[in-house]
Amino acid sequence: MGLTKQYLRYVSSAVFGVIGNQKANIAFVTLRGGEKGRYVAVGACEHVFIWDVRKAEKVLILEGKKHEVTYLCPSPDGVHIAVGYEDGGVRIFSLLNGESNISFSGHKSAVSVIKYDALGARLVTGSRDTDVIVWDIINECGLYRLKGHKDAITQILFLESKNLLITSSKDSFVKWWDLDTQHCFKTMVGHRTEVWGMVLLNQESRLITGSADSELRAWDIQYIEEGKEVGEPQEKKVRTLLENEEEDEEGLDEESDFCLQRILSCKKAGSVLREARDRVVSLVTDAKAKVLACHGLDATFEVFTVLSEEEVQKKMDKKLKKAKKKTKLCMQAQCPRTCYRYQALMVIFFFIYRSMDCLLVPNGEMKVALLLQNNTVETYTLKTSEKNPTGTKTSRLTLSGHRTDVRTLAFSSDNIAILSASGETVKVWNRSTLQVIRTMGCEYALCSLFVPGDRQIILGTKSGKIQIFDLASGSLLETTDAHVGALWSMCLAPDQRGIVTGGADKTVKFWDFELIKDQDSGKNKRLTVKHTRTLQLDEDVLCVRYSPDQRLLAVSLLDCTVKIFYTDTLKFFLSLYGHKLPVLCLDISHVSALTHPASHSGVWRNYAQMLFVGFCACSAGHVMFLQFVPKTHLFFTAGKDRKIKQWDADKFEHIQTLEGHHREVWCLAISPNGDHIVSSSHDKSLRLWERTREPIILEEEKEMEREAEFEESLAKGDEPVVPGEAKGEAEPAGKKTIETVKAAEQIMEAIELYKEESEKLEEHRAACKAVGKEVRALPQTSQVLILSSVFLFSELEVSLLVLPFPYVPDLLKLFNGYVQQGLEVELVCRFSFTFIHFILPFHFGQISSNQMLLSVIDELRTNTISKVREIRDVLGFNSAGLQFLQRELESKEDVMFFADATDRFEEKKRKRRKRERAVLTVT
Repeated sequence: MGLTKQYLRYVSSAVFGVIGNQKANIAFVTLRGGEKGRYVAVGACEHVFIWDVRKAEKVLILEGKKHEVTYLCPSPDGVHIAVGYEDGGVRIFSLLNGESNISFSGHKSAVSVIKYDALGARLVTGSRDTDVIVWDIINECGLYRLKGHKDAITQILFLESKNLLITSSKDSFVKWWDLDTQHCFKTMVGHRTEVWGMVLLNQESRLITGSADSELRAWDIQYIEEGKEVGEPQEKKVRTLLENEEEDEEGLDEESDFCLQRILSCKKAGSVLREARDRVVSLVTDAKAKVLACHGLDATFEVFTVLSEEEVQKKMDKKLKKAKKKTKLCMQAQCPRTCYRYQALMVIFFFIYRSMDCLLVPNGEMKVALLLQNNTVETYTLKTSEKNPTGTKTSRLTLSGHRTDVRTLAFSSDNIAILSASGETVKVWNRSTLQVIRTMGCEYALCSLFVPGDRQIILGTKSGKIQIFDLASGSLLETTDAHVGALWSMCLAPDQRGIVTGGADKTVKFWDFELIKDQDSGKNKRLTVKHTRTLQLDEDVLCVRYSPDQRLLAVSLLDCTVKIFYTDTLKFFLSLYGHKLPVLCLDISHVSALTHPASHSGVWRNYAQMLFVGFCACSAGHVMFLQFVPKTHLFFTAGKDRKIKQWDADKFEHIQTLEGHHREVWCLAISPNGDHIVSSSHDKSLRLWERTREPIILEEEKEMEREAEFEESLAKGDEPVVPGEAKGEAEPAGKKTIETVKAAEQIMEAIELYKEESEKLEEHRAACKAVGKEVRALPQTSQVLILSSVFLFSELEVSLLVLPFPYVPDLLKLFNGYVQQGLEVELVCRFSFTFIHFILPFHFGQISSNQMLLSVIDELRTNTISKVREIRDVLGFNSAGLQFLQRELESKEDVMFFADATDRFEEKKRKRRKRERAVLTVT
């Protein structure tokens, strides 16, 4: 039996070259009580990077798993940050250690918005699947799913004073939700196009919305319960609301009598015109709602200051005096207060940017962080106290990435340096530290290589020029006009004495290295290239490659063929055809037989491997790059399917797939020793892959691919449907995933183990009773296993729904034993809630017909109530004891040792109501 060929696995080692993703937003964060406005969080593919904008360095990396980051939201206390992903998942990271202990999975598509409540105990998420889910962070579970929108959710706002939620969507509606009853009680239809952003101002009494036009609409919010406290009769208030609804054509579409009598009213107060004419991308305000910032799709950034009632009244009085002098008419009816409430501070024009965040510091300055579309982060400082403030740029993060896509990569001969070139710069990176060594400006680069000795690099540009750079000085040595049109490909000669280039002018040119002296180089000689020969062809040249012995030259043409020429005489030797589209890339493996061709059949057999590479590339679809691992018959391909694949050219087999990029992969480079691979993508990222010592078994690799396909099918599938549940009722916030299926399987395995342990215990008791020995209890291994299998609280409901009915009675008996022993009472209560709302309707017929099971359920109910009462009594006793200790300590120290947060909150609330009443009385 022959030996099996062994393959080694390549794994992702690092992600670099990306500063901030365009899909995710930017947000200010605070690290370990540091300075506010110094650190910003941005999405970087599947990771989150925390940047120190003052030092322009990366201080923390929050590592994701697979899917791209789409939204970031820091917690109110600044300790955590919630991250939404492309697959609909949400993870909460700690900014202290960068670890994630809480994860939620409930959406079917990308998360579009995340918001915390004021206390940071609840999290609400909106997605492109039109659903809104409210999560309980403390219990790590979903509370409920809110359905009603017909398009992607764009913004979510919590009303801190009320238990209400406001959501906007691309369906042009703004909906108001009562979280106590989980229903939509109001729908605003005052927008003709999509609603892209909204903010709350004036202590949650005014709502500002932005849509696809240049108008910011202002809506006055009036709480009916507060109106009662002020003393306005209810009948008059209802009559006023009805009159306003009839007068305003852009008013409310669905407003129930319950809403009119109890909750609030919302009336359009006016509008504010923006300088930009395109749609709003985001509306942002600071924590105190004193400054409003807005930006759209263009390069315009607008800042408005929110004036107080006294400032608004002064401006109105001045306008009225001028109007009376001119026309002797009162213009107050034509000049609403909304026009004067928001004063435009400034309009700044930047490069087109994707997202922004603002922060108002105590000294009156506003710090603005911008995430630009060219992989750049900028921060500005605005002094809002000045009459005509100007924005001052404080920092700019550009060194750690390219502004445009990287189109060419190369490794140095010592495997230490990595070259990456884009449309404006060429950078040289240290492979071990991933730090930039040199950054040099260049033209649009298409191909590159290190000159032997690794002291110079050569670039081929889109304009057909050859540019030579010196790495020691970081300067451009020479620019040579090589081709008329793009220089598509460049290859180093195996003897390392020159290069060959191919371009769009239908020529292949040969160049030799030379050292010359000139005025710029001084006494030292500098490198240059000398044109020696030219091969004229009938079609544009897309790629050129030398054979390892330099006897043959392969040239791919625009006519979908690959032609082979003798290098010494440039005589045509062979034509390889069969591709339906032009060959963009090719490579020749290291084959020793090519140096000693014995016959035509031997030469053809060796080049049949290269022909296979071409067909394999065509079958993968839009392959952008291909390269053999040095001194092997294994090669890697990269394409527009966002994947990098490894192939065996001898057995014509697919070995492994490297997934990680989120956009098209443009190129890759393999180190000379074959231990590292670097790849570039349209997502602006560079990825480093490392070869491990782990062997690959092809059968297991195929099994893993099938499991990945199964998980993807589950992700694309519908939500779990509970029979007997009417449409529109409460639904589980989670969704069925591969983790829930595995959790259900672990529960079944644990129950089987519980049965085996119970049987062993009974046999042990019988044997001990027969011989008269004392009965010793066996370890309760099954209980530990069952508790660990349902450890993810967010997956509990869906995991129990997947569980077959024969395991339900055993699970009920087991949890009944838990309650009697006082173990995991909270988990049993959650299970009971899930059982009543989801499992009981599902298996109602089988449960109601089983009298023994009914007795178990009744016993579980009785034991749970009694145990919860005991725990409540214990908590009450402990609370009373702590209060007694507090009084004793305060009496001894003669100071308030503990601050009562509730009393302070009530005092602030009373003062705020007094101020609001005073303002209403003056108005």
